[in-house]
Amino acid sequence: MDFAFGADDDALRARARAWLTGHLVGPYARAAGLGGPGSEHEEVAARRAWERELGRAGWIGQGWDLPAGAYGQQRLSPTGQVVWAEEYAALRAPARVGHIGENLLAPTLIAHGTREQQDRFLPGIARGEELWCQGYSEPGAGSDLAGVRTSAVRDPADGLWRVTGQKTWTSLARDADWCFVLARTDPASRRRRGLSFLLVRMDQPGRIEVRPIRQMSGTSEFNEVWFDGAVAAAVVGGEGNGWAVATGLLALERGVSTLVQQIGFAAELDRVLAAYTARTGPAEGGGAAGGGAAGGGADPVLHDRLVRQWAELRTMRWHALRTLAASTSPSGRAPADPGAPSVAKLLWGGWHRRLGELAVAVRGAAAAAGAVPWAPGLPYEQGLGEDQRLFLFSRADTIYGGSDEIQRNIIAERVLGLPGEAR
Repeated sequence: MDFAFGADDDALRARARAWLTGHLVGPYARAAGLGGPGSEHEEVAARRAWERELGRAGWIGQGWDLPAGAYGQQRLSPTGQVVWAEEYAALRAPARVGHIGENLLAPTLIAHGTREQQDRFLPGIARGEELWCQGYSEPGAGSDLAGVRTSAVRDPADGLWRVTGQKTWTSLARDADWCFVLARTDPASRRRRGLSFLLVRMDQPGRIEVRPIRQMSGTSEFNEVWFDGAVAAAVVGGEGNGWAVATGLLALERGVSTLVQQIGFAAELDRVLAAYTARTGPAEGGGAAGGGAAGGGADPVLHDRLVRQWAELRTMRWHALRTLAASTSPSGRAPADPGAPSVAKLLWGGWHRRLGELAVAVRGAAAAAGAVPWAPGLPYEQGLGEDQRLFLFSRADTIYGGSDEIQRNIIAERVLGLPGEAR
């Protein structure tokens, strides 16, 4: 795929910038505290209103493999999606709370769902009216997706599936309207067999309980979710085919969204570079990552780490652009290269964690102190600065979304053909 930007992309860039500039006002402005990562669960009312604003303008579902306007969405090329993401990040628009439905569930429904399921769920996502969370990880399974124990039993009275079990590390579960849940529908099955992909409404009092997980950063983006006979509204891909549906969805996490993520990473790196320059003075040759020699007050070790961090981010970007077409087919089915999603996760997870470490290293001893003076009753998280939040939150990057160990197992078994791990 040719990722050179053309005249159409230039026109889209101007249109996207104008729309965002005109709509990022009042509660939607960055100054209102709508940041991320790790704070997507804050200012939820404003974030949900922003999703509806995006939906009214057709900015949700740009990459869906459907005709433009099928559910009110614009249809953008891959380069157009990158342009939109670049402008969105450059203007520091609110971190999205609808991305799980838009970028994970919707393409999965397009690839594996029935027309009835698509007509029921895609319009709500496209309008920004229904938010989704992902019910995969469990306390006893973690990144071992085939080890899930949450079960679903068909009720003979009404034919509906009833889900019982526990999920953990569920992002945005407190505010989601729906959850897609991987559950075992054949009690005699083991590992990958006998799993189904279920769609469950979260508003089921007495049947679903959500408990926030307080993290080191003081925030609670992740949650534990208990299901006690919760009713599933639909099964995607057919009973027992959940493994194929679920793993196809995981591959979608590494598509254009990887490039969007890298744009956010670049903004974080810019802040670290600015802090370094403020502390040491500009480097010779134009900036800490400009390739010149360190300035008079610079730390040569930190300078080298900053340059390396900048170079690795650029390399990740070009790698993502080069492999995007091969990583995920237009239909959202399994990637042509089964190792590409795992390689991408290993690259960005380690990079972002090192950035968090670098952010506090740049501040030196001052990083051990709070960003504001301590006072009795001051919540812990309110005393943290951006660099401290980045450091604490990024410790999880090599764990969530499939740990580094799991990603290396996938590469070893599915790409290199090595023997599978004994289970």
